[in-house]
Amino acid sequence: MITPVILCGGSGTRLWPLSRKSYPKQFAQLVGEQSLFQASAERLSGEGYASPLVLTNSDFRFIVSEQLTASGIDPGTIIIEPEGRNTAPAILAAALQLQSINPESIMLVAPSDHVVPNPAAFREAVSHGLPAAKSGKIVTFGITPTHPDTGYGYLELNEASVSEENSPVPLTRFIEKPDADHAQDMLDAGNFMWNAGIFLFSTRAIIDAFDAYCPDMIAPISAAVSEAQPDLGFLRLAPEPWTKAESISIDYAVMEKADNLVVVPFSEGWSDLGGWDAVWRESQKDETGVAIFGQATAIECTNTLLRSEDEGLEVVGLGLQNIVAIAMPDAVLVADATRAQDVKKVVDTLKSKNVRQAESFPRDHRPWGFFDSLAMGDRFQVKRIVVHPGAALSLQSHHHRAEHWIVVEGTAEVTIGDEVKLVSENESVYVPLGAVHRLANPGKVRVAMIEVQTGTYLGEDDIIRYEDVYARE
Repeated sequence: MITPVILCGGSGTRLWPLSRKSYPKQFAQLVGEQSLFQASAERLSGEGYASPLVLTNSDFRFIVSEQLTASGIDPGTIIIEPEGRNTAPAILAAALQLQSINPESIMLVAPSDHVVPNPAAFREAVSHGLPAAKSGKIVTFGITPTHPDTGYGYLELNEASVSEENSPVPLTRFIEKPDADHAQDMLDAGNFMWNAGIFLFSTRAIIDAFDAYCPDMIAPISAAVSEAQPDLGFLRLAPEPWTKAESISIDYAVMEKADNLVVVPFSEGWSDLGGWDAVWRESQKDETGVAIFGQATAIECTNTLLRSEDEGLEVVGLGLQNIVAIAMPDAVLVADATRAQDVKKVVDTLKSKNVRQAESFPRDHRPWGFFDSLAMGDRFQVKRIVVHPGAALSLQSHHHRAEHWIVVEGTAEVTIGDEVKLVSENESVYVPLGAVHRLANPGKVRVAMIEVQTGTYLGEDDIIRYEDVYARE
């Protein structure tokens, strides 16, 4: 059995404003009806595949389990990284965890935010690499380039031609993201492929590789895994030893030094959706090259992407050429499509100005559901809160604010002090400042309500938790 190891902690700043630190691109429906994470998990499932092992951070753990369950996939093991340390520590932690269960485990390591239009073809490519992985080789997957892209690293193969059977080919070297001229030269040469960052190997082979090329990482990561603590079905790595490991990518730590790498070529379509230009290429377009999503209208436009992520916001493009326009409820990006790789500069600029939209999403996802911020003033804030069936907020109180709840969908169970009562649609309840309270959804349909907060301070850190089924601090 192959165990998929899905890396799920990136921020995807080049897809701002849809992708942000608080809710990155892998959880969004960028292409198709599923999130990128859900599509990745489904692609790495089925006959011959075990339940996935997912590495993520504490903020995303409930989103991961919720999206896997919604796709009908057993969440398997979800490992919580204390902090982001790049891909090398994460992959080593996964290998050590799997080896403790089965010393002969085979791992398929993949990011959670890639698009592969033909999942069956990809699984077939994995099957071609499996014998090499079982024999101790480190297998990576090279994507046949379709254009001279400067946003990808490349793999140089030591054979100019690739067999029709997609059999593994020895790797000559890794190449960093090139300039446009170098990318064109490699495309013309025919023996260069995009580096997809997807790997297949045994736990024994990758641990031996770390021991040979990055030995200083073994001790702290081994300690982080051996001292890990279960937490509501998750596995939380020990933070103290984890922070002692170098923050480094798997390519720099191991892959560029190893001498037992082979490449399985793959030419059935792939994208890491590393920018809005990539989203445009993967989207359905009309005869003029216009792709639209949501409430969007294009008039006399060419080679343009228009997206509205708000049902109440219409995006209209008139006479546009090679433009990307992305509208969120709280931010709008308009950019030349040729500058798509520079969108991360937008995020850096906004962060330097302390603009909230640089990293924070207008919808805040919580383990019990989510809330949308609708309006805010000096002493008030209005939210729309949605609670999943069977879920409950923590038993809590606030120092600085009172709350007024109006239920607009479903029936909520409300606790205020010693009183517990049901509040149905079109009914409301007042929570005085300082009162100990809780909102729960005991039913089988979701609860939606409007919350009006009033007070001198309305920050999310003004919460004293007394009980919490999700064990949050």
